[in-house]
Amino acid sequence: MDVILLENIETLGSRGQIVKVADGYGRNYLLPKKMAIAATPQNRKWVEQQRIRFLKLEAKERGESEDLAKLMEGIEVVARRRASQKGQLFGSVTAMDIEDGLAAQGYKIDRRKIHLASPIKVLGEFEVPVSLHKDVTVKVKVKVEPEGELEAVPSEEAKPEPESKAKAEPDTTGEAANAAEGDKAASES
Repeated sequence: MDVILLENIETLGSRGQIVKVADGYGRNYLLPKKMAIAATPQNRKWVEQQRIRFLKLEAKERGESEDLAKLMEGIEVVARRRASQKGQLFGSVTAMDIEDGLAAQGYKIDRRKIHLASPIKVLGEFEVPVSLHKDVTVKVKVKVEPEGELEAVPSEEAKPEPESKAKAEPDTTGEAANAAEGDKAASES
């Protein structure tokens, strides 16, 4: 199926381009989300008329992205997580966490534009690329700090000794329960 893209799609192409896609992808995803239109002769003529508008829009978006990139230079996002003594996180820092950190500082960036290869699982500082436009990328410093004190990782040697069996084991014979029932029966008569 041939479609004309109405938006820039990273894996397919840029706005105004005619591309061939699988029928299901075109009918079930691109067309309903108004990211593309069918490449009919009438729509092809319309796109040719709109090409100048698309170029102006592209230049405006690129200019805005470059301005935003200048503002975001040197920005730092701090993420606090529980961590072990060795610096391993109990959990991870994901693109969604970075998106929230940027939003807290007044930058509304979609998490899909944050190119984090895999979630961050250790303490430290990391440079994460953020794609503001297909030609404009800025690196954001992500600093992962421990939340509160570092927690010790339990090891075989550090396990506490169990208390004596007499204290640790509950009464499983039911003697206490039987004695309580006997007292109750004696008080009723």
